Amino acid sequence: MTLQSTTTESSWWRGAVIYQIYPRSFADSNHDGIGDINGIIDKLDYISELGVDGIWLSPFFTSPMKDFGYDISNYRDVDPMFGSLSDFDSLIKKAHSLNLKVMIDQVISHTSDQHPWFGESRKDNSNDKADWYVWAEPQSDGTPPNNWLSVFGGSAWSWEPARKQFYLHNFLDSQPDLNFHNPVVVNQVLDDMRFWLERGVDGFRLDTANFYFHDDELRNNPPRPKDVAAGGDMSNDVNLYSMQSHVYDKSRPENIEFLKKLRSLMNEYPNRTTVGEIGDDNSLKLMAEYTSGGDKLHMAYTFDLLAHDSGAEYIESVVDSVESMIGDGWPCWAMSNHDVMRVATRWAEGDHQQDLVRLLHAILFSLRGSVCLYQGEELGLPEADVPFEKLQDPYGITFWPEFKGRDGCRTPMPWNSTDNHAGFSQEIPWLPVPSEHMDLTVAHQQQDLGSTLNHCKALLAWRQQNRTLVQGDIKRLEAPEGVLAFHRFMDEHRVTLVFNLSNQTKLIGEELLQQWGVKDHSSSLAVLAFDGAWLESDGDNNWANFSQLT
Repeated sequence: MTLQSTTTESSWWRGAVIYQIYPRSFADSNHDGIGDINGIIDKLDYISELGVDGIWLSPFFTSPMKDFGYDISNYRDVDPMFGSLSDFDSLIKKAHSLNLKVMIDQVISHTSDQHPWFGESRKDNSNDKADWYVWAEPQSDGTPPNNWLSVFGGSAWSWEPARKQFYLHNFLDSQPDLNFHNPVVVNQVLDDMRFWLERGVDGFRLDTANFYFHDDELRNNPPRPKDVAAGGDMSNDVNLYSMQSHVYDKSRPENIEFLKKLRSLMNEYPNRTTVGEIGDDNSLKLMAEYTSGGDKLHMAYTFDLLAHDSGAEYIESVVDSVESMIGDGWPCWAMSNHDVMRVATRWAEGDHQQDLVRLLHAILFSLRGSVCLYQGEELGLPEADVPFEKLQDPYGITFWPEFKGRDGCRTPMPWNSTDNHAGFSQEIPWLPVPSEHMDLTVAHQQQDLGSTLNHCKALLAWRQQNRTLVQGDIKRLEAPEGVLAFHRFMDEHRVTLVFNLSNQTKLIGEELLQQWGVKDHSSSLAVLAFDGAWLESDGDNNWANFSQLT
């Protein structure tokens, strides 16, 4: 027996599954090789049929595209390559008619250097926007103000000859950081967000949500202790960025008050939500802090399940850490997104790749919290190997070949194997469609009842029908090596879940089952390699296997 969801409209986000769309690579309606808003509209029925609750659109705003939309030059308009404000309004209308919520990216820690604000700010230190960005004097020897580093490599400071000062950029030098210590900037940012709330968006995904404030004394970051692993923020072991503890250039205490102001804005509009991206050495602690109390972010996600570490024991450690710290806060889980290697390659490469991907979906949809599902994950797409001459990502170009950047997870969505470029576009797309994706297209998998796509849809339907999985509590269970197990429970209903991430059949003996509180069942449970099973406390007393969902 399952319990039907009774989530109220005002808390629709609590346990929701949000499908992330990277617009450049989803669907190209005008066949210029770049995805667009009308292409998304054309595919909304497909997304609705997956069984998700909403979509999150990566940036589609006016931009010079140095960082492919994460460098915004106009917060209130759609870049012509993606369409128009009218097209966006049509997307909202169509999505809402399908009961899909629409969340959009907000990249407010920095702008493009082509934004008119920066154009004025960089002229001199006496104009109206002179203090809208982070400016600082050089040291006496002409070097940058301090030792802060850019995520994308090199110093986080660039020299502006007109002002004879340095400006801060945590990412590309064409992405100057806004000065959140200036209340005028804060009010402007919130007003720009209000613009989209008035157009009917249901929420925001906040890019780099812990980067808004910097230390106003510009103190040097200390070196990272050798026994402390680098936190997830797109840093990698070939980038000097990971050699510092970033205690002064991000995750500053002043951020809390800004998040409260943002929540006050959101509270003016019924049924809206926020999810923050947090990349930091102490990301789980920040996630708890940023989502607690009901007066800051509604939910947040970290890079802990987007890391290269994997396996049952690693996932256990992440879940345990979250549950020990989260309190009344709310996590949002993701195993892939537009910034990291796809999970099929990162955690599941090998002969049983698709079996393990399906099991990872089952784990993701069973955790306590909300979920972000990145486009193509429902197909089990592996990471694409984009050759250097076709690389677009400035991060990858800088660190090639030791780090190949983010293009491998951003290649076009493969819709079918009969049309040009997998049905994404009639023109050569901005990134190539890898040959290994041609056997995993949407059209092919829709016809195969046992496909990863159909298995994902079955999992999502199972989750939606079970209120305990959407809203219930979680208790992790002791399990054999390579096995992850936990209870999800709500009121009198309980679901016991077992996931075998190893390549061997695992036997759960009678003693362990009794320890779990599972009674009146067979004396043991055999869980096949790369499979899992669940049991509902008020069900028919039989274990069900995840592999048998489709």
